[in-house]
Amino acid sequence: MAATRCATMARASDKITASTPRHRIPGETAEVAARRRIAVLAAEAASKSKPAFLTVRHYCQGLGDCHLLKFRRADGSDFFMLIDCGIHSSVKGGSQKVDAVVADIASVTKRLDVLVITHEHIDHLSGFLSAADKFKQLTIGEVWMGWTENPRDAQARKLDEFKGQALAVLGEAGRQLDSVKSLNAHLANVRDGLEAILGFNFGVKGERVRAARDAAAALATKGIRYLEPSSGVLSLEGVDGLRIYVLGPPRDETLLKIAARESEMYDIGGGAGSPLIAAFRGAFNLSSDGTGDSGAPFDLNVGMPLNKVLGTPEGDEEHQVADFLEKHYCGPPPQSSGQTAAARKAARDIDPNLTDHSWRRIDLDWLAASATLAMQLDDVTNNTSLVLAFESVETGRVMLFVGDAQIGSWLSWQDLKWAVGSDEVTGSDLLARAVYYTVGHHGSHNATAKAKGLQLMINRDLSAFIPTNEQDAKKVGWGEMPFHSILKDLDIRTQGRTVRADDAWVSSGKLPLGLSAPSGSLQAVRCNGGLWVEFDLA
Repeated sequence: MAATRCATMARASDKITASTPRHRIPGETAEVAARRRIAVLAAEAASKSKPAFLTVRHYCQGLGDCHLLKFRRADGSDFFMLIDCGIHSSVKGGSQKVDAVVADIASVTKRLDVLVITHEHIDHLSGFLSAADKFKQLTIGEVWMGWTENPRDAQARKLDEFKGQALAVLGEAGRQLDSVKSLNAHLANVRDGLEAILGFNFGVKGERVRAARDAAAALATKGIRYLEPSSGVLSLEGVDGLRIYVLGPPRDETLLKIAARESEMYDIGGGAGSPLIAAFRGAFNLSSDGTGDSGAPFDLNVGMPLNKVLGTPEGDEEHQVADFLEKHYCGPPPQSSGQTAAARKAARDIDPNLTDHSWRRIDLDWLAASATLAMQLDDVTNNTSLVLAFESVETGRVMLFVGDAQIGSWLSWQDLKWAVGSDEVTGSDLLARAVYYTVGHHGSHNATAKAKGLQLMINRDLSAFIPTNEQDAKKVGWGEMPFHSILKDLDIRTQGRTVRADDAWVSSGKLPLGLSAPSGSLQAVRCNGGLWVEFDLA
């Protein structure tokens, strides 16, 4: 892609053994490890003085993903693929930033041969709504999605039912929390967390992320392909020497649910959805007198609504109960209009905890359980990410794009196998040969596996890009993103060749020392005033 060059890296030096992986994959024999090292040496030599196998332009719009890939066809023309285009709805001026991104794409090419939609989150898809007019000026060939988006797939429909029900009850939980004037700190955190999670599924104006996904799908002029690991090894029309492997999303429902603690997960399928969804729906359907709760532990004649008890007249036999509740579970008594100024001042000087006992009540605490459901929805959606690995046939090098895949998806890759001629390629093998990793979910703590992920990326030629913005993440309340431990491990494994979208040099153009060292696969780096950073990969 023609662009203003902010920096160019030297090609690999003659000392090709410097980037040769010396580590062995767990379970790998010494003979296989030796053959792999020889293949890497050959790849180092083959990459010298050759045009880039892949040029990838990462857009730096903030908390969002958009990656433009360019491959060279056998006839010398370019093949363009776009992976996602979006920004989180909380980012100030997000729509304008995405407009600039799409305008830049149009300045490079008027045709996208393949558009990849990884999963249904607004920070990956918002551009297909906010910049819809600009996308309509481009010609889109195929659209690729995961099997989870296929309306004809029974398992996908089951998953979709869960997502729809979960969003409905979470939206109602959010509305109930918003209606309360004064929430305690715990419930206020729950409310803020719900807003963050729902921000992935609803845009700034309340539009559903499904609308963005459908808008992207409608751009296809050559149809939609729903992909999964069993799709086999893929290729691109006219592009020689390229193999594409689909690593996710997995079919195993257990793996789709795993983010950190399996014991906290809920069943994603079955009629009414998870038990938690059913409980919320029952609670939301309660009538004003407290009836209609299908999950109530007692018969309808047991118990009485609080407002009815408190309204018991003094002569009633239930008034003692009302008096007890008034004293121990209600707020301060209302001030009488006949009180003197001295009496009102004396009342103000009393510790509020001595007169206001409403803190003992748990009227809304049940809504805190919505946080569990919200995280389950978020984790399942991330694990439905379409994960692609691009392999150069000539060098054996692999470039990995994972969307927002979380731990469950990563674990599933260990069991994947593909027959390539007389050879067998495994998921672990692809990770071991990875020389480029587009880090998932903005570098969050649970979107890059450790032992079954990053620690298997043993190629010393590894480079990485993180589509993140730390300041935006803090505003959303995501805490440490990117996660320090992942950054530290990446920096060691890439020997300083880890680039963040919010790195200062991406805007200034001053190349850091770590990217100045020779690398066999990373041939050149370019950037454009903070809008994008671009890599030539051999």
